[in-house]
Amino acid sequence: MKLGENLKNLRVAYGLTQQQLADATGIKQQNISRWEKGVHVPDILECIKLADFYHISLDELVDRDFQI
Repeated sequence: MKLGENLKNLRVAYGLTQQQLADATGIKQQNISRWEKGVHVPDILECIKLADFYHISLDELVDRDFQI
């Protein structure tokens, strides 16, 4: 799964609009839109903010399947 798809799926699963997520996190709605479309990717600080908001790990946020 691509990062943008995962970000959108998380937001939708929480029942949030892009604007509601922006208001809750302090991230610009335009950035959220660009990330979900795959136009840009969030930097690490924004990823941390989103992971903290969703109460998940960074691996879960980016849908990383860690295997040893």
